[in-house]
Amino acid sequence: VEERVLKKMREKLNVYSVEKTRIIAIEFSSEDAKLAAAIPNAIAEAYIASQGNAKIKSNSAATAFLGPEIADLQQKVKDAEAKVAAYRAQSDLLMGGNNSVLATQQLSELSSELSRVRANRASAEATAESVRNALRGGGSLDAVPEVLSSELIQRLRERQVELKTNIADLSTTLLDNHPRIRALKSQLADLDRQIRNEAEKVMKGLMTQAQTAQARENQLVADVNTLKAASARAGEEQVELDALQRDAAARRQQLESYQANYLAAASRKDRNYQPVDARVVSLAQVPSEPYFPKILPIVGAAFVGSLLLMAILTLLKELFSGRAMRPAAGARFERIEQVAMPVVQQEPTAVRQEPLREEPKAAEIPMAGEIEEAWDYGAEAEAEPDTVSAAEAAAEYEAAAEPPRATLGEVDIDKAAEKLISTGAARAIFVSPEGDEAAASAVLVAREVSDAGLRVLLLDLTASGAASRPMLESGLFPGITNLLASEAQFSDVIHPDLYSDCHVIPVGTADPIRAMRAADRLPIIMQSLTTAYDLVVVECGPADAQGISRLVGEGTEVFLSMLEPDDEVTQAAVSLIESGYPDLTLVTPVGHVTPGTPVPGRRSAA
Repeated sequence: VEERVLKKMREKLNVYSVEKTRIIAIEFSSEDAKLAAAIPNAIAEAYIASQGNAKIKSNSAATAFLGPEIADLQQKVKDAEAKVAAYRAQSDLLMGGNNSVLATQQLSELSSELSRVRANRASAEATAESVRNALRGGGSLDAVPEVLSSELIQRLRERQVELKTNIADLSTTLLDNHPRIRALKSQLADLDRQIRNEAEKVMKGLMTQAQTAQARENQLVADVNTLKAASARAGEEQVELDALQRDAAARRQQLESYQANYLAAASRKDRNYQPVDARVVSLAQVPSEPYFPKILPIVGAAFVGSLLLMAILTLLKELFSGRAMRPAAGARFERIEQVAMPVVQQEPTAVRQEPLREEPKAAEIPMAGEIEEAWDYGAEAEAEPDTVSAAEAAAEYEAAAEPPRATLGEVDIDKAAEKLISTGAARAIFVSPEGDEAAASAVLVAREVSDAGLRVLLLDLTASGAASRPMLESGLFPGITNLLASEAQFSDVIHPDLYSDCHVIPVGTADPIRAMRAADRLPIIMQSLTTAYDLVVVECGPADAQGISRLVGEGTEVFLSMLEPDDEVTQAAVSLIESGYPDLTLVTPVGHVTPGTPVPGRRSAA
């Protein structure tokens, strides 16, 4: 019974999340309005109570787990801090100022003292050297500050100045050999000697000072070396001490986190307060009217559906009965009178062609025959209007109205395709002297060979893209110029034909001048395409023998596409034969009709 009740309840219960909010809506449908409101409220209260019980169980489990863990962590923290203190005392890592090891701090201070002593020693040596140079060279000692700072030398200088003044005064009245002047000069010379003696004493004092500084420097260097070793040893010990301190700090941090969580869980457990993550926003109210069934919408929908179904059944019944395909009663078809088509009579006219070249022929065009000297006109058709049907008259009219055309022995599209298939050619080079209008031959031949089951690729090398444009949806596809300019790969430039299984490489969208700089890559590209396809058809446009030399390889057939046998086509054919292509074949697209392909004329290509 309980399972059936729960199954029925799940069918009538709908719980969903309100879009763009964090509200959960509970709906229940029942024939009893009070029951429909009471069940959602009871479910919401049961959900909140279950959340609170889950929180209480979670807090109880947290306190039961964290209590032993905290006691264990306290002991571990105490042991870790004891290890730090013991290692610090064992390694004698005394801390000085700036939170650094004492040995390192002493090394820094001794280094500063050593630099100062070295500076003093260098200054004393430089000053002594300057005094020595002045005494040796007999120069003036007034430029040496240490000599001038001596009090005895200053008094001797004052006495010297006084003697010079007396000599100058007496020289105005006495001669140089006067005993008094000679006595004064003798005293002046004695003063100079005394000054130099004092300068030498100053120099010796500076040398003594420099030696003292040198001794102090040597002592400081020894002390610095000793402290360097001690500082290096202290650095290694400091690394181990830092590791112990990090371990102690990590355990202390974990202990503090556990203690905070334990206190929070214990306080919620003691106070029996468990804040849940959900609350009732709005209680379900007893509905004032039922939501189902809606009589008017259901009756309207049933009426429209029934009407539509009856209309469909009526149409199908009439269609399958056959009455819809029979003419109505009394319907008559009037008889169509046949009208005879007029016959166009033409007088035969001979057209004489002048010689194509003045020099003797060097070679003949194979599979073409000689140029006929007159146009071949069809015979006039004669029929009586009363004995010839309309269809026959129309056919005779079209045959008579079609102007005769001269030939150069060219083959049609089917013959050209048969030749390529029978010979097993790997490449077919098409040259169109007449321009874009004659490019239809390459397109039609490629499609015919592709329809025969071979893998065929058409490569468009015309300037305007006349060959590939009718085979693709747009003329903006990447093509051979993009491949030569290294802007695309083979998979990017090969596209499927719209009307056959043939593949196409269009002209492309890259700069033609930049692409022609890499024209030497054409033989490599042709070799790769020949390996991948059974036949590669190349439309070269109005090219010459030199222009197609890069494209010719093993198993190549050269075709000359033409629309009208004029002098331009004949000269192009003779030029190709004389340039080393004696197996040239002339092909024309005129008269070939393929579904989905327009018939080319003088003003249009395929």
